[in-house]
Amino acid sequence: RAGGGRGRAPPAPPAGPPAPAPPPPPQPPAAQPAPPAAPAVDPSTQPLSAAMLAAASPEQQKTMIGERLFPLVAKLQPDLAGKITGMLLEMDNAELLMLLESNESLVSKVDEAITVLKQHNAIPDGAVVRETAKA
Repeated sequence: RAGGGRGRAPPAPPAGPPAPAPPPPPQPPAAQPAPPAAPAVDPSTQPLSAAMLAAASPEQQKTMIGERLFPLVAKLQPDLAGKITGMLLEMDNAELLMLLESNESLVSKVDEAITVLKQHNAIPDGAVVRETAKA
């Protein structure tokens, strides 16, 4: 007997091709991010048109104006932008549209808001009030 075998045969290879891996469990549709249909556009960067405002409810109009006003106020008074924007949004929409178009008017109204906040001691601790350049 060559090899001194003890009567054991080598294991037989599996019959047929290897079994494919089981498919992964299906994911619920909500868990998969939806591909964007179009590039996301920040509404605050789009100019407001009379038609856009006319098509919106009064609450939506204030929101649309506020979304555009906030970044402009934040450039002038970053620490108080939310508070000042909220104060400005109490104004009539026609006046607010003027603020969006005239930086000089906006600077003036922001300065007025700062004066009111100072008079009422309503500037939060730690907030930095920037001096604005009067136009």
